[in-house]
Amino acid sequence: MTQTVTAAYGSIDKAANAYDELISEGFPREKLFLDKNTNEVKVIVPETSQPEAEEILNRHEPDGIRARPYEAP
Repeated sequence: MTQTVTAAYGSIDKAANAYDELISEGFPREKLFLDKNTNEVKVIVPETSQPEAEEILNRHEPDGIRARPYEAP
């Protein structure tokens, strides 16, 4: 099952750093979203990649992380 993992940060700098690290670790750009209004990073990943994505997001000290099943638009 595919998951949407969302991390909320207290600053855009932390969010942008997390986003950049996900890209450098090989996560596809088309599965990453940086919301500059809410300082959130969203990652669409298969369940097998969820722990790695959460580990990277946690390195940047998020205020919170949540995951839910991905729902296609």
